[in-house]
Amino acid sequence: MSKTSKAMKVLVVMGSDSDYNVMKDCLATLKKFEIEYECVVCSAHRTPEKSRELAKSAKKNGFACIIAAAGKAAHLPGVIAAYTTVPVIGVPIKSDALDGMDALLAIAQMPPGIPVATVAINGSVNAAVLAAQIMAVKSKALQIKLKDYKQELEEKVEKKNAQLQEVIKNG
Repeated sequence: MSKTSKAMKVLVVMGSDSDYNVMKDCLATLKKFEIEYECVVCSAHRTPEKSRELAKSAKKNGFACIIAAAGKAAHLPGVIAAYTTVPVIGVPIKSDALDGMDALLAIAQMPPGIPVATVAINGSVNAAVLAAQIMAVKSKALQIKLKDYKQELEEKVEKKNAQLQEVIKNG
């Protein structure tokens, strides 16, 4: 999918195919950083053996980081974290019942020794950026891409400020 080495891959796991609407921005961000990824649907409850196998084989398969998205009970990130030493980033997906607070709390409230880094509800872009930052510890090229990305963010804000000042001045 990109130009990074085999050891620089991210595994993206979604609890349901309906999570794709949120996670597509994560995938686009990984592509922007030229980070290779694999993306699969796997349910902690409906396919628990698959969840366990994905997690247990992640390091052997060259994944440097795992991003796991789930809504409602949102056990997927925690189940995956229980079976691997590869860093896991959880993305709580907003649902109808509790607006994603159930997923956020389920992912963030992990027991000692089984950490899951947790981003905001539907925060898939930040999950990709965090994965890139974790991987950049061993990649100078990724460090440069992240620095450029942050510069782009700064420039966008300054452009918006200039536009607002123009509106205020002429308003």
